[in-house]
Amino acid sequence: MTLFEIRQAIQPLDAAAMEASRKRWDAIAKPLHSLGLLEDAVVKIAGITGNVDVSLGRSAVLMMCADNGVVAEGVTQTGQDVTAIVAENAAKGDSSVCRMARVAGADVFPVDVGVARPVNPAVRQCNIRRGTRNIAVEPAMTEAEAMAAIETGIELVREKKAEGYGLFALGEMGIGNTTTASAITAVLTGAPIETVTGRGAGLSDAGLRRKKDAIARAIAVNHPDSNDAFSVLRCLGGLDIAALAGVCLGGALNRVPVLLDGFISAAAALAAVRMCPACGAYLLASHVSKEPAGMLVLNALGLKPLICAEMCLGEGTGAVAAMPLLAMALAVYDEMRTFEEIDVAAYTPQS
Repeated sequence: MTLFEIRQAIQPLDAAAMEASRKRWDAIAKPLHSLGLLEDAVVKIAGITGNVDVSLGRSAVLMMCADNGVVAEGVTQTGQDVTAIVAENAAKGDSSVCRMARVAGADVFPVDVGVARPVNPAVRQCNIRRGTRNIAVEPAMTEAEAMAAIETGIELVREKKAEGYGLFALGEMGIGNTTTASAITAVLTGAPIETVTGRGAGLSDAGLRRKKDAIARAIAVNHPDSNDAFSVLRCLGGLDIAALAGVCLGGALNRVPVLLDGFISAAAALAAVRMCPACGAYLLASHVSKEPAGMLVLNALGLKPLICAEMCLGEGTGAVAAMPLLAMALAVYDEMRTFEEIDVAAYTPQS
């Protein structure tokens, strides 16, 4: 599908289902809107699925793994080899997100969309190229490569929905991807590089200066058009971020909710929304990243996080942490008795 075809295919949320969901919440024997954003999330999911009887089914973490050529600029504490190692560990169930996902009842699917070296076949094999080009020197991807990554994300959502998954969390692994995410964010929001760039996985002061300089050179060399989000993604992003943008679009095309993780996934979501604005209605924010631009990107998306825990691990860990909250909200939504059933006068809105 072309981006035009994707835009044409995405439908608005089901307003009737959302209204019915809100009425159900208001009938439950508790103070009105007392579960706050958790109630709003359930209402939104009703609109996404078109069903007031909200059921998420199984939860999937789509962990997009890719390397970024910008590591050549000294913007990371570790080398590219870590991307492959973590991807392979995730395939064995031995990474941070896997441990957390076991508790949350979610399944983790690591996907190689651009790891620099071949990885164990237990990692889903969708490699488009062996790492992106250095954004400080040239565009990260060709148009065909960027679109292939987007299509990979879309196709994985379609496939996993057919297998019974109803909630999709964004996860990623890619050394150097806070640099690419910061570059995308700077251009799409117009915020200064200094505002959107943090220390990632633990840069020194000198490393942070190199990172900011690399982003400045990337923007100068590629001169991306802030009104053309695909161009911004292609020139400054990575295959991991492009694939995550595809998951956001795939969620909207397949009417399933997509749960953002932290800063990197939010940058991917911002690119997706700027390419296809209607897909923003299908997104939920799990937490606000400790990265400097964490809240800035969520504000640009119009999303409020469920968790503020100063997390910045990545892999999808923040999204997985929010899953039990949604499950608990649904337990109240599905199982609590109403005011009428307990013979108590219902709360009414007060001005």
